[in-house]
Amino acid sequence: MKIISAKKIFSLLIFLLIFNGLTFAEIITFSADTMTGTASEKSDRTVLSGNASVKTEKMEISADTIELTGENFRTIIATGNVKGIQDKMDFSCGKMTFDRETKIALLEDFVRMKDSEKDVDAEAQSIEYDQNNEIAVMQIGVSLKQKNNTCTGAYAIYNKKTQMLDMSGNPKVVQGNDTFRAQTISLNLDTQEITLDGRVTGSVTTKK
Repeated sequence: MKIISAKKIFSLLIFLLIFNGLTFAEIITFSADTMTGTASEKSDRTVLSGNASVKTEKMEISADTIELTGENFRTIIATGNVKGIQDKMDFSCGKMTFDRETKIALLEDFVRMKDSEKDVDAEAQSIEYDQNNEIAVMQIGVSLKQKNNTCTGAYAIYNKKTQMLDMSGNPKVVQGNDTFRAQTISLNLDTQEITLDGRVTGSVTTKK
């Protein structure tokens, strides 16, 4: 096992080789004010502190501290003023954990996420994003805005591919001057078609 340390800003390239013939898996680029780490046969660990940033093939992250752990640096943990972009979705939060193998990111502590392709802005205390399936699971204090819609609730699933939003936990959708409430609400963000189920209430404003 060896210890690595540095006290100045630098940038390194890690070429992670997973052999299937001569095919390599991914290149990770990272930089920071300070780096400390260990390397062994079974696990690697690197901690980047101060203006830390990491870039993989499909994601960029910056934070106060970023830790890369596990075999071939499988897990990335970012804490403090976390900002980044993944699948053309900008995000910010207090903490992020990303599994490079499963491609699942867990964002925690007042999460903000913007899907610039679909003009969707979302906020929640916790968002789990599955990069492979392009699905975001949002929990606690969920708020999503898109076009003329403002959607709130305790739990929501946003499917980027199908543009479907499924909400529960006292969900409410406001479309301009119209308001809809139910036990569960499904909204097609492309067609604006809304489906309400269970204890449905609402109000609509008609034209004069």
